[in-house]
Amino acid sequence: MTKKYQVVGIGNAVVDVLTTADDSFLEHMGIEKGIMQLIERDRAEVLYAAMKERKQAAGGSVANTIAGIGNLGLSTGFVGRVHDDALGHFYAEAMEMDGTRFVNPPVPGGELPTSRSMIFVSPDGERSMNTYLGISAELGPEDVDDAVAADAEIVFLEGYLFDKDKGKQAFIAMSRACRAAGGKAGIAISDPFCVERHRDDFLALIENELDYVIGNEEEIKSLFQTDDLEHGIAKTAAICPMVVCTRSGDGVSIITAEERVDVPVERIIPVDATGAGDGFAAGFLYGMATGADLRTCGEMGCTVAGEVIRHIGPRADRDLNALLRDKGLV
Repeated sequence: MTKKYQVVGIGNAVVDVLTTADDSFLEHMGIEKGIMQLIERDRAEVLYAAMKERKQAAGGSVANTIAGIGNLGLSTGFVGRVHDDALGHFYAEAMEMDGTRFVNPPVPGGELPTSRSMIFVSPDGERSMNTYLGISAELGPEDVDDAVAADAEIVFLEGYLFDKDKGKQAFIAMSRACRAAGGKAGIAISDPFCVERHRDDFLALIENELDYVIGNEEEIKSLFQTDDLEHGIAKTAAICPMVVCTRSGDGVSIITAEERVDVPVERIIPVDATGAGDGFAAGFLYGMATGADLRTCGEMGCTVAGEVIRHIGPRADRDLNALLRDKGLV
């Protein structure tokens, strides 16, 4: 039976607001370069007012991935929580315009405003993110429609939401409903600091509820508190059917019980590194959903990520199917 969705994501629904800024501006505004900082509402308003030539988009890590998969032509859905305010309606409408069904309507009388992240991109491509979490961090199991999860071939979870118990419960509900109906569930680890805070729960989720995990070097090492990447990969592969480890300029390693594939990447200087990992996941999951072999999945992921970092913003502007055709991948 054909399912309604090929891929459904669940994660933070964050409006990304991007602009360029040099190091002196960052220093003047007290912005720490190259990292993501959580900020309060008042600080968010100050930084927003200081931005010039803003570029606004529906963002969030897994939302970016799902948008990329939609760009590639698959049927997609996204589970997120936005307030019934101007930014919330912008977010829901922007996802729908990009071809992804925004499953949950904006919450009337929501407890917090819609989430937003002010992103300052330096001339060297570094991104300095200042995120006000708002209502998206309140996503819980009540936001998960089991019928939507069951009607997905693949679900993709965002590690950033793991900081609250209700987020963990939402993940488990989403995963179980999808897998019970024959689908596959996986997670983007998202943040080594989140792993540090919730290691036991993270490992239990990976071992008992998931079919694949995607993480970078630091995130994989953090899972098992090791400085040895290969040791971290082996330990993760022992509890999860598929491990995908992105290693920046050193490529990607994909490990299952049957094989290991190492995929190289083209080294380029990024215009903006925002969304590189999200773009990789989009290409990789597109490959999974269309039955590609592991090497091709990895090459698709690297190709989409390479396109994302060639311009300002977390999502590719061009036709990704054409890009993959140019590379001989479809």
